[in-house]
Amino acid sequence: MFIGHWAPAFLAAAATPRAPKLGTLFIAGQLVDWGFFAFAIVGVENMRIEPGATVMNPMDLYDMPYTHSLLGGAVWALAFAAILFLWRRDLVTAAIGGVVVISHWFIDLLVHRPDLTIDGRPPSYGFGLWNNPAIAMPLELLLLVGAFALYMRSTKGPIAPPYILLGFLLLIQAINWFGPQPTEAGLEMYVTALVSFLLAALLAAWVASTRWHKREVGLAVPSAHR
Repeated sequence: MFIGHWAPAFLAAAATPRAPKLGTLFIAGQLVDWGFFAFAIVGVENMRIEPGATVMNPMDLYDMPYTHSLLGGAVWALAFAAILFLWRRDLVTAAIGGVVVISHWFIDLLVHRPDLTIDGRPPSYGFGLWNNPAIAMPLELLLLVGAFALYMRSTKGPIAPPYILLGFLLLIQAINWFGPQPTEAGLEMYVTALVSFLLAALLAAWVASTRWHKREVGLAVPSAHR
């Protein structure tokens, strides 16, 4: 998945004002992909383009034990949660951030062909919905738009910023689906992915600065904009 990984970020922000702010949650939702593309730049993990790898995605993700194994994802989640705890001094906040990080593996499990592992070694897992666009595409949109709707219902503030964020997410997903497919894996592809993650996180942080959870009242409201 792509933008579907940000659905848990919206859900967490909607669930409780003790969740990390939306920009932080957007980093959490794609954290292991941040790691993967950074690792790919320096050759720690690897991928290649294989036309027809799946109907929707030509990426052959043959070497990603540190980011896309369940054990690796758990380590990233624990590290992220530890940083959040040191920053916010709130176990609930830290735990929510960690859950959003680890959600990445389970969402990927739905769409990847069998290239996800438990600990970096065979066997590999993946339900392969990227081979069924009629299921994968509506599912991704349903996850994101449904979570976004819950976020909007649970928060108050100007409506323009969140809809600008949603529009950006839908735009980059459309480019991912309908734009030219990459012909080779390399620095340009990796940097483009990281830039898209950064822009989404910056927009999400902007949205968070303009909205507050409906459970926050009185003096608690300004704290939502920090």
